[in-house]
Amino acid sequence: MKRTNMCADVTEKYLGQVVTVKGWVHKRRNLGQLIFISLRDHTGLVQIVINQNNENLFELAQNIHSEFVIEATGKVIARTDANINPEMITGKIEIQAEDLKILSQAQVPPFQILDEGVKEDLRLKYRYLDLRRPKLQKNLILRHKTAQSIREFLNENGFLEIETPVLTKSTPEGARDYLVPSRIHPGEFYALPQSPQLFKQLLMVSGFDRYYQIVKCFRDEDLRADRQPEFTQVDMELSFMDIDDIISINESLLKKVFKDILNMEIETPFMRLTYKQAMERFGSDKPDLRFEMELKNISDIIKDSSFEIFNNAIKNGGSVRAINVKNINFSRRQIDSLIEFAKNYKAKSLITIAINSDGSFKTSLTKFLDEEQLNEIALRMHAEPNDFIFICADESNKIVFDALGNLRCHIAKKFNLIDSNLYKFLWVTEFPMFEWSAEDNRYFAMHHPFTAPMDEDVYLLDSQPDKVRAKAYDIVLNGFELGGGSLRIYQQDLQKKIFDLLSLSENDINERFGFLLEAFKYGVPPHGGLAYGFDRLVMLLLGDDYIRDVIAFPKVKDASCPLTNAPSLVYKEQLDELGIKISEDNNND
Repeated sequence: MKRTNMCADVTEKYLGQVVTVKGWVHKRRNLGQLIFISLRDHTGLVQIVINQNNENLFELAQNIHSEFVIEATGKVIARTDANINPEMITGKIEIQAEDLKILSQAQVPPFQILDEGVKEDLRLKYRYLDLRRPKLQKNLILRHKTAQSIREFLNENGFLEIETPVLTKSTPEGARDYLVPSRIHPGEFYALPQSPQLFKQLLMVSGFDRYYQIVKCFRDEDLRADRQPEFTQVDMELSFMDIDDIISINESLLKKVFKDILNMEIETPFMRLTYKQAMERFGSDKPDLRFEMELKNISDIIKDSSFEIFNNAIKNGGSVRAINVKNINFSRRQIDSLIEFAKNYKAKSLITIAINSDGSFKTSLTKFLDEEQLNEIALRMHAEPNDFIFICADESNKIVFDALGNLRCHIAKKFNLIDSNLYKFLWVTEFPMFEWSAEDNRYFAMHHPFTAPMDEDVYLLDSQPDKVRAKAYDIVLNGFELGGGSLRIYQQDLQKKIFDLLSLSENDINERFGFLLEAFKYGVPPHGGLAYGFDRLVMLLLGDDYIRDVIAFPKVKDASCPLTNAPSLVYKEQLDELGIKISEDNNND
């Protein structure tokens, strides 16, 4: 029989009609005279009832077990009032079986499909079973709808979806590339793209004003909860646009996505902070704005104190900063735990000030600061009775920002200070153009070497490159970097100067980027772009913080696949064809 309906579609509007449904047996209950089968497909569940009066069907139903694939045909009838299940879309009806067929038998699965307590390594080994869970099916359906919403918006706004190569040239400057050996060119390698950066810029040179692609990208880097070695990016590039234009288009895009997927109206324009403002206020370039607890600089208040930790930090170019936690009574054990947490970010120590209920102070700083200074700190921190202040001092502002910025988020999560129903967007702009590597004794591009500097900072390239700001921007949501982009350099002389600052030789430049620079000789439009982490966007739409739950077949922490056992050894003949020999040190045999 042909399927007439998906399981969850069979509601009371089909009463009296004969339908055919197909799917997996979710549960079977034998009540003696009746057998009930809950049938499941990706839309949901429907109940089938088999009466013992139908001897052949009843006997067949007794041999049906969980996860068998069956088809059932029967009349839709109303459940009795006592048997209505309000938790199911189909809870007011059931299908009285007239025909039943086993399409595929199943062994007892290694875990119950709806058991949430199954260890992840087992679930990922049998991912095809894990994906039968309604939660994961809902996640992937939402992922599909999100991709369609994005495509609809971009198609309607003049963007063209254009594919770019997957086998491309290695241009190491960011994360490590995944390399693919060439059989036809022995000893030479392709790289899997970390992003389509160079190709999308070439498309702008080619005259395609607005390009986009929902594309796989690859980075050989250490994994974490919101990172995978292969990930999906919503990539776009636009010509003849300034930063405000690109931001405006993307705010409209996100507005549509949140309306389509969550039926939520998000307010635009989004808040904007410069990189410097974000670091000084939140200690992070991707701050979570759903709670307060902002950093405050108190260096000026305590600069003349006799406390050596404070004095050394200020004298050596650092600072003393603090956060105020409102109305939480920390235990000694909790305070010690938070101090240890801050040490993970290289903070040498945290100094605390508790504001007692009568407004007095409980702190070790009374030996070094007078009452007036403590009152000034409390005023600066907007501190009230029962508040608690954490202070960090260091010669490196980066350490102070890292310690307090991460402590701020840790406390908010630990003490449930975050409203999970809020979505707080933010643009962070004017990132530093370069970051200095003491290990390599040279500058690296903070974004990539094609990012344009702010016009008013170009004069600093020769004298103070560390002070140059970039025309770069990140879109941040609830403490996650949702995407990032920049305006690109399109003037050859400026690009040459940037390469020189990055200590790239003429040979390096030609070897890595020669084909792009050759194209730039033939007329380049001003252009810029942005790329979203699509997996991360879907994760946040679901209110989750675990990226593997929105990817059909994810990798685990060591970048392996428990389902396929990739990566794996290959036959010697395959290696011989590629001219590759595994060294004894790396041989697992």
